[in-house]
Amino acid sequence: MDKVAILDVDINNLSLQEVVETIKDFMASPQQHFIVTPNPEMLVAAQQDQQFKEVLNYADIAIADGVGLIYTAAWQGKQLQRVTGVDLVWEICELAAERGWSVYLLGGRDGIASTAAERLKQSFTNLKVAGAESGGVIDDPYATYSDIVDHVNQTKPQVLLVAFGQIKQEKWIFSHLDKLPSVKLAIGVGGTFDYLAGTIPRAPKLLRQLGLEWLYRLMQEPQRWKRIITATVIFPLLIIKHKFSRHH
Repeated sequence: MDKVAILDVDINNLSLQEVVETIKDFMASPQQHFIVTPNPEMLVAAQQDQQFKEVLNYADIAIADGVGLIYTAAWQGKQLQRVTGVDLVWEICELAAERGWSVYLLGGRDGIASTAAERLKQSFTNLKVAGAESGGVIDDPYATYSDIVDHVNQTKPQVLLVAFGQIKQEKWIFSHLDKLPSVKLAIGVGGTFDYLAGTIPRAPKLLRQLGLEWLYRLMQEPQRWKRIITATVIFPLLIIKHKFSRHH
């Protein structure tokens, strides 16, 4: 698989359709698989958190979920295709409905996972939702959350979507996946449940195509300004610093 290293994290150059085809192979194999959806904020966080960087590089696929990654790859003379977590989850649920895989939605604010599940079932009538719960407060993603593990194992889903917020969700999957033997595919989905539940509207298609979804999101949720600064100011500065430190 073609990869581009950005701040020492390997990102796969795959289109949405190529990710979906790879997932079909994953689901047919005996192994468990893990997908991450890095964006600029996550790569900034990984510079201070070696454990998180290792988790991102451990994943089977890292998709470029953030226009900053596409620009950075181009600056390096390479290509990355953007695949958003929301679009990927939608495709996975469509595939799950077709193939009879059951899906478990874990995380999000209270009630968001179940609302997202209901709306997914309206779109994909054959979709089997094994469970949908917030999972409560996750303080330490490496701690043993036996109640969540028990809930998931009781329903034996094949696909696990985890929305504990970036960093936490990836570490949680990394440390718990082997305790969830039925799960063939786990993916950290960030704020995707909010979009699926309809609590936050997606940006108009034109803004998405222009890579300005972040700006629309900022207008919807002004409290995200720190995250936007991380993505639009700190991330490019780190990229420049990284490039020049490699040359000296």
